[in-house]
Amino acid sequence: MRVARFRRPGRFSAAFPPLWLALAAGTAHAARPMITDDARIVDAKACQLESWVKDDRDSTEYWALPACNFTGNLELTLGGARTREGGHTRTTDVQVQGKTLFKLLEPNGWGLGLAAGTVQRPQVSSGGRDWYAYVPASFSFRDDAVVIHANVGWLREGETRRDRLTWGLGTEARLGTRTWLITETFGQDQGRSYAQVGVRHWLLPDRVQIDTTYGNRFGNNGEERWFSLGLRLLSPPFLP
Repeated sequence: MRVARFRRPGRFSAAFPPLWLALAAGTAHAARPMITDDARIVDAKACQLESWVKDDRDSTEYWALPACNFTGNLELTLGGARTREGGHTRTTDVQVQGKTLFKLLEPNGWGLGLAAGTVQRPQVSSGGRDWYAYVPASFSFRDDAVVIHANVGWLREGETRRDRLTWGLGTEARLGTRTWLITETFGQDQGRSYAQVGVRHWLLPDRVQIDTTYGNRFGNNGEERWFSLGLRLLSPPFLP
């Protein structure tokens, strides 16, 4: 699950690292813009860059999350965010994550994985590091025309020293050869959940992807809505 940080007091604050990815180039459909993660990782000996801009009422976040798979079944991510808020821009999140698979997702089958990591918030003087782990599961239908993703995880909030249960449920549906519709809901064991809908499109199949989303929190009349615009780049295998 990707990093989704909502900075107003009382907002949902959790690590959801997309972060998001494909074990084979021919099945590289998930990842951005979903917050709910999939049971896939980037190709062996290859890398990817997920980047996006997220804009809400009070701030604009600029994210970049490079990830590489050096060994074949361990995807490593190191990246973060710069946030413009109140007329100032600063580094607000630095994320490190590892992700592996227990079962490879295949067409009309299912996959299962495990991801764990930490998110450091440099602007917080003490207790600004969150730790998290989650299990992503994915289920393919109609030769990958519809894929459902479910996440269940744990979050340790460094600032409050509280443990949280995190969850996410998302669907990607193929609209055309290069275009996908994304819908999802996600949240914690406390408070109202969030929803997001978006579209992703391959400019260059399995190599260059763009996306856009709209999200909001249930029951708040749009006060916590956000928009995002993303770019994802995937490389062919090149690592030694």
